[in-house]
Amino acid sequence: MENHRLVLPEHLNQYGFLFGGYLLMWVDEIAWMAATLDCEDCQFVTVGMKEVAFHKSVRQGAILRFETDQVHRGNSSVRYSVKVLRDRTEIFSTEVTLVRVDEDGNKQSLPN
Repeated sequence: MENHRLVLPEHLNQYGFLFGGYLLMWVDEIAWMAATLDCEDCQFVTVGMKEVAFHKSVRQGAILRFETDQVHRGNSSVRYSVKVLRDRTEIFSTEVTLVRVDEDGNKQSLPN
């Protein structure tokens, strides 16, 4: 799955760079969307990110491209690789693990 995001003034820290918290929120959101599209009748919550390391800084006006691929499917969880690129330069990458839950937050098996 591919998605894009425009970096606006409200996404910047006090030094004029993209605040890392926004990028992490977008990565989490993109992984959740991918899982939900892959398994439409499932509810997912994020349980972890493999690594958080920012490779390049980002300024206002940048258009970021998010590339998401499923890399693992378990009994109740899925893991997605998420890469974030500015132009053709990778600025961030991680793997996001999500687990399927019921209305009470208990793990549920994924459908076949």
